Amino acid sequence: MDYLYHPYPSQRMTVFAKNGVVATSQPLAAQAGLEVLKKGGNAIDAAIAAAACLTVVEPTSNGIGGDAFALVWTDGKLYGLNASGYAPKAISIEALKERGYTEMPKYGFAPVTVPGAPAAWAALAKRFGRLPLAETLAPAIAYAENGYPVSPVLGKYWANAYRVYKEALRGPEFAAWFATFAPGGRAPKIGEVWASPDHAATLRSIAETEAESFYRGELAEKIAAFSKQYGGFLAADDLAEYEPEWVEPISVSYRGYEVWEIPPNGQGIVALMAINIMNGFDVPSVPDVETHHRQIEAMKLAFADGKAYIADCRYMNCSPDELLSESFAAMRRAQIGAEALTPEPGTPPKGGTVYLAAADGEGNMVSYIQSNYMGFGSGLVVPGTGIALHNRGHNFAFDEGHPNGLAPRKKPYHTIIPGFLTKGGAPVGPFGVMGGFMQPQGHLQVIMNTIDFDLNPQAALDAPRWQWMEGKTVLVEPHFPRHIAEALARKGHDIRLALDSGLFGRGQIIWRDPDTGVLAAGTEPRTDGAVAAW
Repeated sequence: MDYLYHPYPSQRMTVFAKNGVVATSQPLAAQAGLEVLKKGGNAIDAAIAAAACLTVVEPTSNGIGGDAFALVWTDGKLYGLNASGYAPKAISIEALKERGYTEMPKYGFAPVTVPGAPAAWAALAKRFGRLPLAETLAPAIAYAENGYPVSPVLGKYWANAYRVYKEALRGPEFAAWFATFAPGGRAPKIGEVWASPDHAATLRSIAETEAESFYRGELAEKIAAFSKQYGGFLAADDLAEYEPEWVEPISVSYRGYEVWEIPPNGQGIVALMAINIMNGFDVPSVPDVETHHRQIEAMKLAFADGKAYIADCRYMNCSPDELLSESFAAMRRAQIGAEALTPEPGTPPKGGTVYLAAADGEGNMVSYIQSNYMGFGSGLVVPGTGIALHNRGHNFAFDEGHPNGLAPRKKPYHTIIPGFLTKGGAPVGPFGVMGGFMQPQGHLQVIMNTIDFDLNPQAALDAPRWQWMEGKTVLVEPHFPRHIAEALARKGHDIRLALDSGLFGRGQIIWRDPDTGVLAAGTEPRTDGAVAAW
């Protein structure tokens, strides 16, 4: 039986609930979050439970050795958490050049930065949670210890990753990845049960020590020793001195709503710049050719500026306020004409990922995202722990003069971005679309689907998507309207049809009715998405 063969169209409906909702890309993770809600936890506890569970039930996209970001609405205020890690103290462009590198590599220790996800769980639990990590991480521990059947889309990407890693990973340092994720010399098949006792033991240690063991204890010692054994740059003091950062979210107003993102080093500001550009255009109630053209052009311009200016905030040569100013948006908007353009950065005025959303009946809401970056990440698994180390450092520029150039204890340009929507200072809810550089593009499309085109949460996610790739090249989904694709091609866009929808991101949405408190949720049809509701 082919679990990826779907000859007939299917349909999801928006899920409604009053007491709580958890929307994720994996049904087991969504149920884990709901289980915690029913035990007396709040939305923050549910998000932690789902996030930890996703490191086990969707290891193709995230892991214990990855980074995380969160937007949390509680007690009438929106809070931001940046749990991305910095580069090791010992690394530098010069040090990599001495080893023969001419660009940032994808695999091995060079692109490994300090993982922030375990610190995110502990920080969220300490500040806003009700339950101890031992309780919120219990479902993840159980699935790691006892195993679970691999779901269809997960199985597809696991098999793809195995094929890539089998060719790309050479050397004894990668042996633990194959032992952990390809037992028996292959990826687990769809429906086959996979377990990882090492994951379970690591998660238990993180839970019992509130993540201290990961940064300043037994797990930290294993990570540092593994790095040292194979000439890695990551050291014990890099882990010991790491702390996640609470940050002030940034926003733009859009047609009576406020769209919120985490500030740089994340690329959420790219989504906001594109939305700011679109704010100056009249948009019809149904998306037409001109709207799609302007969306694509706005996104191209925002990405050009993001590539030029986004970095660790301490190294940026312009501020988020300057990039989000109306004068800068107007200047960029004026560059959009009738034909497709090749984007160049403007001059601002001076002055592999999982996404989940959770909400409870008390009004707490969480927009949360974590990632190992490129699939399983660096290809390195710390022996005996199940910790797959991410390769987020691959995003650094290999140029000392660039704001995002690799440097010790510096955070790289980060692709993962949680989103949040408010109106008049009141919460509407969390939203997000994961998928590398598709993420800001997904945010723009989902927000416009919701606000401009009045689509419900599920329909806003179901709508066919486009993705700008580079230059004038735009990829569209198989079910993207042909007449619009043809009209865009006449405007100079190089339109290319994708064979499947795997490149167009995976999202979740939860909106809250301000009058009744009823929660309305949608989940991603492009993956094994599920909404668990109570």
